[in-house]
Amino acid sequence: MDGSENPEAKRWEPFGRPLFDDPSAHALKRVGVVDVGSNSVRLVVFDGAARSPAYFYNEKIMCALGAGMGSTGRLNPEGRVRAVKALLRFQHLSRAMGASPLSVVATAAVRDAEDGAAFCEEVERETGLRLWVIDGREEARLSAQGVLLGWPGSYGLVCDIGGSSMELAEIDGGHVGRRISAPLGPLKLRDVKGGIKGRKAVITETLDTMKRALGPQRNRLFLVGGSWRAFAKIDMARRSYPLHVLHEYRMTPKAVRETAKFIKKKTAEELRLVTGVSSSRMDLVPNATEVLRAVVKAFKPHDIAVSSYGIREGLLYEQMPQQLRDRDPLIEACRFAEAKDARVPGFGKLLFEYIQPLFKSVRPERRRLIKAACLLHDVSWRAHPDYRAEVCFDNATRANLGGLRHSDRVFLGLALMHRYSNNREGTRFDQLYELIPEADQLQAEILGKAMRFGAMLWLTEDEYPGELRWFPKKKHLELRLSPYSAPLFGEVAEARLASLASSLEAQISVKVLNG
Repeated sequence: MDGSENPEAKRWEPFGRPLFDDPSAHALKRVGVVDVGSNSVRLVVFDGAARSPAYFYNEKIMCALGAGMGSTGRLNPEGRVRAVKALLRFQHLSRAMGASPLSVVATAAVRDAEDGAAFCEEVERETGLRLWVIDGREEARLSAQGVLLGWPGSYGLVCDIGGSSMELAEIDGGHVGRRISAPLGPLKLRDVKGGIKGRKAVITETLDTMKRALGPQRNRLFLVGGSWRAFAKIDMARRSYPLHVLHEYRMTPKAVRETAKFIKKKTAEELRLVTGVSSSRMDLVPNATEVLRAVVKAFKPHDIAVSSYGIREGLLYEQMPQQLRDRDPLIEACRFAEAKDARVPGFGKLLFEYIQPLFKSVRPERRRLIKAACLLHDVSWRAHPDYRAEVCFDNATRANLGGLRHSDRVFLGLALMHRYSNNREGTRFDQLYELIPEADQLQAEILGKAMRFGAMLWLTEDEYPGELRWFPKKKHLELRLSPYSAPLFGEVAEARLASLASSLEAQISVKVLNG
């Protein structure tokens, strides 16, 4: 059972128990959550840094529980059988992974179906899992909190589409504001009579009501849900966009309109072949596209961001103490990676402090990327030397890291590539470099080469390595070596310093400090 009979656990419904006993904790126990949606049933097992959890396991079964509900009022019988089997499998998997008990939530299809309660009883009888059926406003809140897991302090409107419903929620300064739910999921729209005109009338009328409830929302629009991610994949294909990472992918209102036209011109099979989206998901895309166009038209956001984080991540965020929520997810993930994989955990902080003089005037958002790079500078040391630089770039640009724009990923990747290589030309990533300006490419190169040199002065925490001094107007780089670090300044270190100076277009002077 899920432990809900325990009086203490009941206080934490629907989550069963607190996950974070220590606000200062960096590690997260292995935690499994299940989202029983109108279209899919998904298990995610999180593991790793508490503020930026890693996906230890992720499995989705397309059950279409909400298919046909508009005419029958009941869950799809075939989907119901598949869902029970999926949940039984997930229960066994979670136990084997040490992620039991599971937190299981059910959304629109189960809460609206005549036989929803009977389905919950069947699931508990057959699997031992208790389903917590949440209403639309709670679903909106949890989805919005999932977005906040990846973007702390962000603001805008979160739009989460499932198979049967669509939720809207305001976020501002790390808090969830007004929220509303409506039956605008693509499965629900299949049952609307009158074809395109009938659906358009329903969508327009419903959004008018939602707009009156929420008021103007012209900030950023965050898209959550499988249908939106499928739409984003099509937009990437249309644009020949080189970085196939959905989280933090950006679109403009104009791009949404152009991709909607693109979808109309292609068959589902053509779209599926270029995106890898499953046929069952692709079947929902046309109806979802009609909704997205209407949402963008109604609320007129200044830009649109895709979030891979949603209700499942919101279940974790719900239980985090505020001290943990306030942490930077990127830095927390990098700290966890350093502690787990670096040869000398803790050296990243020393390296960050050592190279700071080269970056005195950078903006705070760039400084956090420099700190992240220093924390990650040694986590790929096990890779083969011939491929280490490319492995670093690949990890940084495609890893599950929150709080990173695509341009940030490329900057971080280039810096880590130059941590192991002086040259970045002729790799399979050349197209990705163009996602950031040449000035940023050069700064990433300087950062990488500074880390490459600084890593040569490998000292213990209580030993003073000396310092770098940078005089940008004079183009002069001064290295001051302590008695501890002077013996480490050999031929290889000298060559790495020369490479750094070359990127800075600087002259070098070296001094050995006394005592």
